[in-house]
Amino acid sequence: MFSTEFLDIPSLHSAAGTITLPGSKSISNRVLLLSALCQGTTVVHDLLDSDDTRVMLAALRQLGCGVQENGTTVTITGLGGKLQNAQPIEFFMGNAGTAMRPLTAALAVLGGDFTLKGVARMHERPIGDLVDALRLLGCRIDYLGNDGFPPLRVGKPSLTLDLPIQVRGDVSSQFLTALLMALPLAAQQQDIVIEVVGELISKPYIDITLNLLQRFGIQVQRDGWQRFTIPAGSSYHSPKTIHVEADASSASYFIALGAIAADGAQPVRIQGVGADSIQGDIRFMDAAAQMGAQITSGPNWLEVRRGAWPLKGIELDCNHIPDAAMTLAVMALYADSPTTLRNIASWRVKETDRIHAMATECRKLGAQVEEGEDWLRVHPLPKNQWHPASIHTYDDHRVAMCFSLAACNAAQMPVRIEDPKCVAKTFPDYFEALFSVTQADKQNIPIICIDGPTASGKGTLASRVAQALGYHYLDSGALYRITALAALKAGLLLDTAHEVAIADLARTLPARFEGESVWLGAQDVSDAIRTEEAGMNASKVSVLPAVRTALVALQHSFQRLPGLLADGRDMGTVIFPHAPLKVFLTASAAQRAERRHKQLISKGISTTLDSLRADLEARDARDSNRSVAPLKPAQDAFQLDNSQLSIEASVDQVLAWWKAKQPF
Repeated sequence: MFSTEFLDIPSLHSAAGTITLPGSKSISNRVLLLSALCQGTTVVHDLLDSDDTRVMLAALRQLGCGVQENGTTVTITGLGGKLQNAQPIEFFMGNAGTAMRPLTAALAVLGGDFTLKGVARMHERPIGDLVDALRLLGCRIDYLGNDGFPPLRVGKPSLTLDLPIQVRGDVSSQFLTALLMALPLAAQQQDIVIEVVGELISKPYIDITLNLLQRFGIQVQRDGWQRFTIPAGSSYHSPKTIHVEADASSASYFIALGAIAADGAQPVRIQGVGADSIQGDIRFMDAAAQMGAQITSGPNWLEVRRGAWPLKGIELDCNHIPDAAMTLAVMALYADSPTTLRNIASWRVKETDRIHAMATECRKLGAQVEEGEDWLRVHPLPKNQWHPASIHTYDDHRVAMCFSLAACNAAQMPVRIEDPKCVAKTFPDYFEALFSVTQADKQNIPIICIDGPTASGKGTLASRVAQALGYHYLDSGALYRITALAALKAGLLLDTAHEVAIADLARTLPARFEGESVWLGAQDVSDAIRTEEAGMNASKVSVLPAVRTALVALQHSFQRLPGLLADGRDMGTVIFPHAPLKVFLTASAAQRAERRHKQLISKGISTTLDSLRADLEARDARDSNRSVAPLKPAQDAFQLDNSQLSIEASVDQVLAWWKAKQPF
């Protein structure tokens, strides 16, 4: 998962390949709570691992549920409809509406001494209509801040079930979902009726709730969308095992990606959800097809290609796909006429005011946008009107994922996504998935080269800058050491007799760099390649011309989305001469010798400062005068003397140089 301050997405020209979606947030949190309310054990497969589900799992543990996690399989030992712990409990619910609303209702019916809090935005999200309905039932709930909003204090109820319980349906369907999940706990002796006041929005999410309630033994009787009856004698029964469908809302980004960028022979294939999904957001595929997407579906999969181009502007009532409809706002930028999204008032009370957010960020890209209380109209962007934009994400996962699609523009403008880690709410690996099925022209994939003499600290600096930007990292010097190690493991001698075989091995070397760790396939070889013997072996293979040629090609292959940080003595002069930023890092021989001395002493290796300094000066002279790729700064390199700089200051300087070159 990207945990960087921002993520720059280069211009993307096409998309093809297969992605597997994570589990549905809506289904995951419903299933977790329903499993907790049952007697016995429920094994939940394919659970979404995200911020919201972690919030729910933490709450269930606080309540005394047994929770065993094994990857995406979680085993819940339920409470049997009764709380075991009489002590006061304070719950932190983050910004997880799918956890806050139903858990509040369940706790209010069960009774106890509970406090439910969240992040600042959660304390701005309305819950008053749910609280009003629960109070009419006899539940005891107090506001600890502003009336109508969390945080809340829940006490012991005095339930009265004779009259229908009324709840508004035009703010959030989660209020009705919360009641439907909580009230079977109180329906032992008589029917419980819920009446919806006003138009019920987001009806497909209620369908999900009713479907799952049925799986757990609760047969709710529905009279249209206004009246729901929970029969007397209802009680939860575990299905023993349940699988979570992949998230149809998350599918919307890749359906849109296929419609915009899959214009070749290969489609974007989406695994984990099909047209027969129980999730209402799967109907996003119908809206995308209206705009021109070519979509085929099978059991648990979708394939999407570009059909009409440009896409077609549409006008759509989005009540049935409130979350997924956000993606249409970005698709509208690629259309032939304006797109109007109506009946989206619920956007204003989500993780942020999404109508305002989508309008504001589309305007940054250059688009003309109109907005009303419950509608949004986005005008298409001609090629010559696209602006590079830094997208503010409002701590809203869907804003971040939607606007990543703006990088597919024909103007070849990059897009910056601020706070990319916010996607962890529902799709922690979203950007990795996006980059796995998108392609960019090589010249658009950014490269930063850091060169410099031995012991200048370029490896540490390069890996830190790579982490700060979310870029791939290449330690070219380590590649020669890894090649020698792999060759010896393969039984090859490091000489001209085995030059061709070593070169063949080097071309497909499964090397990767993660932070300051070095991997050869599944083996961490960080320590193995940093010995004196490994250095001598690297020198032996580096003089073999066929091996050098093979490793040049391998180094070029590291230039992948979203970008590359390349560290090595000839990165900016030989391997990536067209890199937009080159840094030549140096320090005095005395300073470098002192650093190396501390490093060796910490490893128990005896040496002297004078001998180390003499060795470094001799190596500098050899490196500067060698016939192949002599060590020297590239003509357009920034020179950075870090003799007196901390690593943090050096990182900040390189990032400042890089940001100054960006168009945002």
